[in-house]
Amino acid sequence: QVQLVESGGGLVQAGGSLRLSCAASGGIFSINGMGWYRQAPGKQRELVARITRDGSTNYADSVKGRFTISRDNAKNTVYLQMNSLKPEDTAVYYCNADKDLKGTRVVLQWGQGTQVTVSS
Repeated sequence: QVQLVESGGGLVQAGGSLRLSCAASGGIFSINGMGWYRQAPGKQRELVARITRDGSTNYADSVKGRFTISRDNAKNTVYLQMNSLKPEDTAVYYCNADKDLKGTRVVLQWGQGTQVTVSS
């Protein structure tokens, strides 16, 4: 079973940067996509960025040009570099791993979440 361990959240001032990490273990060969989602109080969880095993990426419009997702397949780790942070980026950030099952994306695991707080 895939396990995900996140790190790197914290408190930062607007305009600052943070880097989140998510290390996967167990069942890693089944993983295709790894992504970051976030959930702010009172809001639904939303996709921030996702990267597949072959390096294809997609981003939420709200973070394009500011956030960069990357993946080290040798370390089974995905990173989210967040620059030019805004107060509206404040949320709990969750790592996610998925696999492709006959063309359908199946979630394998969620991380425990890490808090990112951006002060104005």
